[in-house]
Amino acid sequence: MTALGLLHPGHFAEDDYPRIEQLLGSDIRVDLVHTDTGTGAREQDALREMGSDTRLAAGVEQLRLAGAEAVVWACADGSFVYGWDGAHEQVRALARAAGMPASSTSFAFVHAARELGVRRVAVGATYPPDVAGLFAEFLRAGGLEVTGVHGSGAVTAAEAATWGEKELLALARGADHPEAQAILLPDTALHTAAHLPALEKHLGKPVLTAHQVTAWEALRLADRRVNAPALGTLFTREPLVQA
Repeated sequence: MTALGLLHPGHFAEDDYPRIEQLLGSDIRVDLVHTDTGTGAREQDALREMGSDTRLAAGVEQLRLAGAEAVVWACADGSFVYGWDGAHEQVRALARAAGMPASSTSFAFVHAARELGVRRVAVGATYPPDVAGLFAEFLRAGGLEVTGVHGSGAVTAAEAATWGEKELLALARGADHPEAQAILLPDTALHTAAHLPALEKHLGKPVLTAHQVTAWEALRLADRRVNAPALGTLFTREPLVQA
């Protein structure tokens, strides 16, 4: 049994993870601990507070007791808002507190893109423009080219959590660009686990979403590979040999 530990902000779209766990197979367990989101505002200062070392460390003891082999801060905006170097410091502090390998959803997007061998990505963002811009800067710092950032106008996580396949497809289509090799949807408040095959079929290219890459990143840290076509191209590709 491989146990994956996730720290998830609040209670939006967390029901994606039991679905992902089922699709990954019976020998993988996803343990979820909810963190305090503070005000929950999608503003830079509030996001930095949400991702503070103190808030994240509060949840790691429960994951240790559950036997987690790796921990991922299952949040994008509460990570990339610190910038590339600051996000590295965040996961290093998390690893020290947890006593196990650690990462975050932000780094998961970069690692997943590298896994697929893509360099040019389009972003479909539900964040305010300034926050979405920080994600694009983070991706560029990770060596990716961002063809553009398409905003949705969703202001709150609660609003994003109500979206279904129709809204997701509109977001992905709005973000798509002829030069983009993959489309990234970074919000962990979006329900995406049930819609990945349909999104990739309609777009004709890999679609990377927050919950999907978070689970993949946890497996990567635990040195596990799983073939799960229902979770998109990322879970069907053989690993690439990095130069």
